[in-house]
Amino acid sequence: MDITAVSVAPEASVRDVIAAIDASRRQIALIVDADSRLQGVVTDGDVRRGILRGVSLEAPATEIMNPKPHTATVLDEHDDMVALMKKFEIRHLPVLDVAGRLVDLFAGEDGRSHVVSTPVVLMAGGRGQRLYPLTKDVPKPMLPIGDVPLLEIILRNLAAQGFVNVYISVNYLAEVIEQHVGDGSALGLKVTYVHEDKPLGTAGALAQLHGVIGEPFVVMNSDLLTHVNLRRLLNFHLKQRAIGTVGVREHVFEIPYGVVNLDGARVESMVEKPLHRSLVNAGIYALDPSALALLPEDEYCDMPTLLGLIMQQGDTVSAFPIHEQWLDVGRPEDLNQARSDSEKWTNS
Repeated sequence: MDITAVSVAPEASVRDVIAAIDASRRQIALIVDADSRLQGVVTDGDVRRGILRGVSLEAPATEIMNPKPHTATVLDEHDDMVALMKKFEIRHLPVLDVAGRLVDLFAGEDGRSHVVSTPVVLMAGGRGQRLYPLTKDVPKPMLPIGDVPLLEIILRNLAAQGFVNVYISVNYLAEVIEQHVGDGSALGLKVTYVHEDKPLGTAGALAQLHGVIGEPFVVMNSDLLTHVNLRRLLNFHLKQRAIGTVGVREHVFEIPYGVVNLDGARVESMVEKPLHRSLVNAGIYALDPSALALLPEDEYCDMPTLLGLIMQQGDTVSAFPIHEQWLDVGRPEDLNQARSDSEKWTNS
């Protein structure tokens, strides 16, 4: 492969690494110096762990880099490289020439996603009031991004990642969604509809799936555009042995004033227009089926409330950092941005 697509310089920032990972879709970036010497690697998992530790996206990539990755040489046989990858459970091997310079990145698989039975539930019952009057006759998930409805972009992405079983929760203008998507077979999916007789929030409709879904599953708002790998979310969820996992993103905002820090009436410090970083809910979740028993039937419940119920009974809710491209299409300005970048979403 063209290793320039996944290579960044040693002085690169974590943000630069994320851009390389997202652009190449290889879940890895190679830190390479001017002499083509491999300094280390940063994987998708390294980025997520760094975010959880509080590492800034502007920090040097070397702060989250693995400086001693497994490598192969141009003299190694294909089967030996595959065996090495299986032994250490890695997806890629940097390949060095006889002088120790980076020349290739070996991937033992062909890049295609194998089919998984894990269910995905898309919450598509909302009225999209912030986008009115665009949503007067068209439900928000069916608003076009380029020539493709938002919901169809999400469904295509699920199919590309190997998911087959999809549940769509519908309420407002449900018939528009059902007429367009049908049973999902045109997209290689099996779609089942969950009907809300009244608005039930971002989690309430899941009560209807208690006893229907018997394995860990993904829940996602249907107004999201993202390139996040949901299989990685599931793997993370299982490794954490969590009952609930929430996808989180870093949100940075600037206070437009000088901030004065006090100790009583004494000024300790003054900071001009400081930046604050927080992890915010990205609207993507993984749940154990046992969580469904906590939901009251046919009652309004949002997802933060459900996650709170899980924690109240002493079970684990984990956070999965999302660094991939992500856009919540909830406001007119977000919709305009999605449409101006439509090729990025519809051609992925």
